[in-house]
Amino acid sequence: MAGKADRAAATETALVWERPERGMRGPAPERSREQLTEAAIGLADAGGLAAVSVRQVARELGTGPASLYRYVAGRDDLVDLMVDTATGEIDLDAELTGDPVTDLVALATRTQRVHLRHPWLLEVPPEALRVGPRGLDYLEFALRALEPVAGLTGPGKLEAVAVLNALVTMLSGVELRARRSPTGRQAAQAAYLGAVAGRGGHPLLAAALAGGAADGPPDGARLGAEDAAGAGAGFERVVRRVLAGLLVPDPPVR
Repeated sequence: MAGKADRAAATETALVWERPERGMRGPAPERSREQLTEAAIGLADAGGLAAVSVRQVARELGTGPASLYRYVAGRDDLVDLMVDTATGEIDLDAELTGDPVTDLVALATRTQRVHLRHPWLLEVPPEALRVGPRGLDYLEFALRALEPVAGLTGPGKLEAVAVLNALVTMLSGVELRARRSPTGRQAAQAAYLGAVAGRGGHPLLAAALAGGAADGPPDGARLGAEDAAGAGAGFERVVRRVLAGLLVPDPPVR
């Protein structure tokens, strides 16, 4: 009895991908996790992550909430499936050039496009993120792009990928907020900065603003203007600079 109870407890705590979608006994399921996930993503695309619940997904599918617990243990499973499915939209079929920075900038660009397509991805707390099958494919692709980097340890490569993902998430959030911000407020902010810089009390800020006039700051408004469909030149410039520092070989252990 103890062994059976232990197996049941392990099944309940395992990630959704480790649990069978249907049991060995009973009638064939009427739904699938894929159907649940598609419905949940539709809800989140329309109303944000807060719009997703087992009850709402059941309503979308025209069934009762209790019937969905055959496929998922609860909302956390739904979110895990949603994130993994969205991750699968990132194109991993692109040929690698052999230049790690170029390849990871391209991967970051494709990742940001998915973030902008599904803004709710940015609402998932980092501590709640779980790596699923498609997430593992993404990680494998990123590590393959890093293979030419000499002197960078395995942990160093994983750290570089983690920092890159955090950077892309942050810049995607900046981009989305800029798109949602009224243009009048953006213009007022720019006018205020210009006026303050011209008063002489912040000479370093004035010099920085003047020196960056050609490139423009890497803010969301600038990124959105450069490429409304995804990451623009400003996004790529920032990611490239960060990667240049991340891919420095690890110092020798003394």
